[in-house]
Amino acid sequence: MRGVFPIAPTPFFDDGRIDAASIDRLVDFYRACGCTGLTVLGQLGEAPKLEHAEAVDVATRAVRRAGDLPVVVGVSAPGFAAMRALAREVMERGAAGVMIAPPNTLRTDDQIAGYYRRAAEAIGADVPFVLQDYPLSFSVQIAPAVIRRIVAENASCVMLKHEDWPGLDKISALRGYEQDGSMRRISILCGNGGLFLDFEMARGADGANTGYCFPDMLCDVVRLSQAGRRDEAQDLFDAQLPLLRYEQQPGVGLAVRKYVLWRRGLLSSMAQRLPSTPWSPKAQAEVEWLLQRLSRHDARARVLA
Repeated sequence: MRGVFPIAPTPFFDDGRIDAASIDRLVDFYRACGCTGLTVLGQLGEAPKLEHAEAVDVATRAVRRAGDLPVVVGVSAPGFAAMRALAREVMERGAAGVMIAPPNTLRTDDQIAGYYRRAAEAIGADVPFVLQDYPLSFSVQIAPAVIRRIVAENASCVMLKHEDWPGLDKISALRGYEQDGSMRRISILCGNGGLFLDFEMARGADGANTGYCFPDMLCDVVRLSQAGRRDEAQDLFDAQLPLLRYEQQPGVGLAVRKYVLWRRGLLSSMAQRLPSTPWSPKAQAEVEWLLQRLSRHDARARVLA
């Protein structure tokens, strides 16, 4: 996996129903702007607010619309039974793999490694999985050596979703393990809204796996970085950084993201399913001001619904 796998938001109508037409628009947009895959039911996909059947329907809709574009489905769950059921159903419907986050009860290295070993057994050794490393959200610290152990013990672990912060040295450590032969190569795609994507690419990341409201910019930054055109990538990234930073606020970030995607004509509504974090008219005005400033440097911010 290389390039950009955006974390797709789950679109809802104002009354909380799932908006299937907006799923189609998002997937079409991701393909058109150069994304190499996508992830549904991720951390900001509001997966815990969905019933099991709804989660399967959202994943199935995205897979069918994506065609040959690989779709990864988040299957994190409190227990292995629910994880197994969702993983099996979405894989039967054509998903490329699944993403698993650690529960916040894990503390020791042995607990972390053991959890992923049992999770891989639960979903089946033939199901490729992404290890989601997001200590700021899950409160689980996974050291590079533990990631190496998980990769060694589970042939089906094919990618790290890297969201540690600070985490640049972790990328370097993992690529160092690959260079000295102590770990097989896996893909490293990065989250955190893309906040550190410029330096993550320089450290050896393969791309982005995050849901920033301008995934087309992330595609350009990754493409330019991989082509060795770092200054051009940095100029583009710098222009978007104020909005990206604003969107990365805990709690309100999903509201910002959905608002901009609605303004771009990709979502029918900016609604989140309840419970959700409201945002104020002042916050909306601040986002509009950031978009206006961004439009001076990036024409994509001018083409809004």
